[in-house]
Amino acid sequence: MYIHLGGEKIIRAAELVAIFDISIEQSSKLSKQFVAGARKRKDVETIGEEEPKSIVVTKQKIYYSPISSSTLKKRAHYFAANG
Repeated sequence: MYIHLGGEKIIRAAELVAIFDISIEQSSKLSKQFVAGARKRKDVETIGEEEPKSIVVTKQKIYYSPISSSTLKKRAHYFAANG
């Protein structure tokens, strides 16, 4: 199964590790360090031109998605339940 993250980006549901609201980046020192490390490895991708609303962590990359974390979680839950 696949999950649409916004724009033209689709990932395999099996690759999904976590979905966070974008606000976690400001409130958590650990998340800032995690994203900074991924940036150094060039493993971060921003989807589309809109303001990011969520951070999607996969086994390979971190995506900044314009879709809210609650919507993405619903999509992921749907595929987990019906996959």
